[in-house]
Amino acid sequence: MGKATKRRRIVLLSVGGLAVLLAWNTIAVRAETAEAEGEHIVRLDGGDIHVVEDGQADAPTVVLLHGLGGSTAWWDPVLPALRGLRVVRLDLLGHGGSAKPTDGYGIAQQAHRVGMALDRLGVRRATVVGHSTGGAVATSLAERRRDLVSAIALVNTGPRADAFLGESVAARLLTTPVAGELLWRFRTDSTIRDALSTAFTREVPIPDRLVADVRRVTYRGLTETGEGVDAFLAESPIPDRLTRVALPTLVIFGAEDRRWQPSSAEDYRQVPQVRLELLAGVGHTPMIEAPDPTGALLRDFVDSV
Repeated sequence: MGKATKRRRIVLLSVGGLAVLLAWNTIAVRAETAEAEGEHIVRLDGGDIHVVEDGQADAPTVVLLHGLGGSTAWWDPVLPALRGLRVVRLDLLGHGGSAKPTDGYGIAQQAHRVGMALDRLGVRRATVVGHSTGGAVATSLAERRRDLVSAIALVNTGPRADAFLGESVAARLLTTPVAGELLWRFRTDSTIRDALSTAFTREVPIPDRLVADVRRVTYRGLTETGEGVDAFLAESPIPDRLTRVALPTLVIFGAEDRRWQPSSAEDYRQVPQVRLELLAGVGHTPMIEAPDPTGALLRDFVDSV
């Protein structure tokens, strides 16, 4: 796909907060306790993955995947609704506290790494939830690991490439060859906030921790993850992929999304066992703009499957 397509991916997702890294042996400590709470680094060839766990280790598991430029903290607002479950949040490669290598950012590669991390954590079956680009990773994981994924939920994940609406001026500049890399190197908080402007429709404050996490992402990690999404959608639209997977599916979509055509959410109705929920007055980031209804929908879906 062309340069214009690559440029649009910079603003595909919003971001989350900072993460504290603990040693690998934390995982062993978790396994010996009744609680799954804590932060871990899962050591994997090609790049380690940062994980945050909450809840009881023997409770039903829900996995939360953030989007481009984000981190585990992106899901903080909906955690109260998921109390009583085992909640596993992962930083994708190149994001948050995870490793930031020079390659490995394709969607299938990201999904494979998430699957390996969950195996290391002893997760056998889980409902996997992804926001925007994280939804593409969740879909790819479901395609690869039917033994692991029992159900899938997507939050404002664009179904196809031509449903994208546009991007901010700051985001277009960030993806301009040569100039974009220089701008990224000398990015300011103001530039980052401008790039995130289309992520919200409701008037909500953008926490400093979201801005801080954008700073943690390398230019290569940001652009190559975005290009990975381009390739994933070009190969096959997400509703077609989910139709083939045929798992229980929840799609949450802000009806006032400024990044994806809200009407494109209707594409998901072709998916067997789908539940489509449109949130009136909400934009691209329901977890921030409407955490209570979003959290309630996720909890009800996890309980139902």
